[in-house]
Amino acid sequence: MQETSAFINRIEESETLAAARIARELKQQGKDVIALNLGEPDFPAPDFVKQAAIKAVEDDYSKYPPVNGLLELREAICNKFKRDNALEFTPNQIVVSTGAKQSLVNVVLSLVNPEDEVVVFTPYWVSYKAMVDLSGATFVPVSAGVEQDFKVTPNQLKAALSEKTRLLMFSSPCNPTGSVYSQEELEAIAEVLKDYPRVVVVSDEIYEHINFTAAHYSIGRCEALKDRVVTVNGVSKSFAMTGYRIGYIGAPQWIANACNKLQGQFTSGANAVAQMAAKAAVEANPEQVYFMRDDFKKRRDLVKAGLEKIPGFTVNQPTGAFYIFPDVSGLLGKTTPDGKTLHNAGDFCEYILQDTYVSLVTGAAFGAPNCIRISYATATPLLKEALQRIAAAVEKLG
Repeated sequence: MQETSAFINRIEESETLAAARIARELKQQGKDVIALNLGEPDFPAPDFVKQAAIKAVEDDYSKYPPVNGLLELREAICNKFKRDNALEFTPNQIVVSTGAKQSLVNVVLSLVNPEDEVVVFTPYWVSYKAMVDLSGATFVPVSAGVEQDFKVTPNQLKAALSEKTRLLMFSSPCNPTGSVYSQEELEAIAEVLKDYPRVVVVSDEIYEHINFTAAHYSIGRCEALKDRVVTVNGVSKSFAMTGYRIGYIGAPQWIANACNKLQGQFTSGANAVAQMAAKAAVEANPEQVYFMRDDFKKRRDLVKAGLEKIPGFTVNQPTGAFYIFPDVSGLLGKTTPDGKTLHNAGDFCEYILQDTYVSLVTGAAFGAPNCIRISYATATPLLKEALQRIAAAVEKLG
């Protein structure tokens, strides 16, 4: 009998990747699909990154790299952390992985036991829950709605913590909401955690340079959390290098050692040529890619203005990343032209895809079943067309 494991049967396919797969299949059928599902910049990688990759090939970076990454890249990451985040690390505290997703799961599996709890700010990135499920620990979501810009308060956090809490996981700028925690907000969170010395904070900062606020602040700078923050980052989003698959952590030495040990049994070192391309990216002045951030901000304003005109949408102002996360509660209970009732945001996304060939992602994938995630990392003309299609589809609801 052909049987897969109980675990693989228990976890669900990534909703974002599933939406992308369905959109691709429809395109292959000749449908005029506008895909607003994947978080992938539509810009090419910078030329200096491409040249670094070419040079790495010519210099024969074709052998096994160290499990935790090439020393020259880890040194460059240390300099980046100091320059951009005021964080001090040694090269041995850096672990380079095949994307920030591997960086995150390395940390979870290195620290968490089945009897532990993992607190996750919700809405959360789709894979956080699967990672916690893989560890066998208890997933503890702490939810914040659109009315509070999807940002959890210190009192909410305090109510969720217990003696069993091992990790706190969150992203800022946030996928899926685009929210950015300020220095003051992060310091208040750190103050709560002072009374829970066992808790390690996993701060996902992959969208660091796509930030429309005054400045990015890393919670690892908070003195109250000294030596118990893992800062996760990578080159996929800010440098439009999603296909290079390079992520990394800066962590206390004992955590870096554990992640290095785990990775050694799973994938070993990340692609050596891609590591040298990543070195060029982290060494670059971030201002070289601010043109992308500035363009995303213009698209944010366009999409927000368009959604605000559609009845049933509640929209806030995202301040980072390239997502907007409207609450569509006002549309639930309505019926489609063929008589189907919209019970949740998943039903709404399915209707929009079938009626208009615009691909969205249900907020249920991120712990918010009354919301949808829209990625505006696509060309402005397509965003305008998508907004028109969505508005027309909503007008048909009864």
